[in-house]
Amino acid sequence: MILQTTLPYDIHAPRPLPGIQPLGDAPWFLLDEAYAPQMAERLRLIGTHRDDVIAQDQPNPDSMAKMMDAVLAHLPAGFAVRGDRVTCPDGRDVQIDRADPFATLGQIVQDDICLLEKRGDEHVLTGAVLCFPASWRLREKIGHPLTHIHVPVKTYTNDIARRVQRLFDGVRPGMPLWRFNALWYEDPTLHQPRSETEPRPLTAAGQTAYLRSERQVLWRLPDSDAVLFTIHSFMLARKDVPGATD
Repeated sequence: MILQTTLPYDIHAPRPLPGIQPLGDAPWFLLDEAYAPQMAERLRLIGTHRDDVIAQDQPNPDSMAKMMDAVLAHLPAGFAVRGDRVTCPDGRDVQIDRADPFATLGQIVQDDICLLEKRGDEHVLTGAVLCFPASWRLREKIGHPLTHIHVPVKTYTNDIARRVQRLFDGVRPGMPLWRFNALWYEDPTLHQPRSETEPRPLTAAGQTAYLRSERQVLWRLPDSDAVLFTIHSFMLARKDVPGATD
């Protein structure tokens, strides 16, 4: 069981869907109390279930190179980049393998990283490292546009889909956007892939034991239509959530 005890934002603050706001001076990547155990789980998943947590659909090599450079340039305090290696806060040294960028970055930061590139009128998921899916499967979404990715989400209407696509089109280099979600789960497992045909079972209000929240950032790569969608996963016991209600 890998849990945090605090969140860096107020989940009760009202914000209309899709809840996007400028990231401003806040850091892109966070380093929290669960770094070491989350990274141990990420390493296990990448090593034993790689085909489930890493996928590509012919991403542009230039986009992948820019992705690697952008992430390494924005690592928070506690990391050290020296040549072709990164020393992580838990003491590990990770070799920077530019031929395998998703696996490399998946061993460095807590965040899952999704690369979305413009194909036609929509952004399409062309590559990702997704170790901690919250009730979706990477293999069902890779190569598909945003509208397909959010099909099972009831609150994701056609109008919101158009607004989100406009956001992807409008996000600018150096001006990232962010949002969060918050859902109650019975199971604190971080790796919870679930097919879009098998929705997550719901329980009665006040009976779920864990809050799962994702801090999601949209980051436009320079001189590109490509956008990174990064996901930092938090899991808290109900007792640690201020004003907890379902």
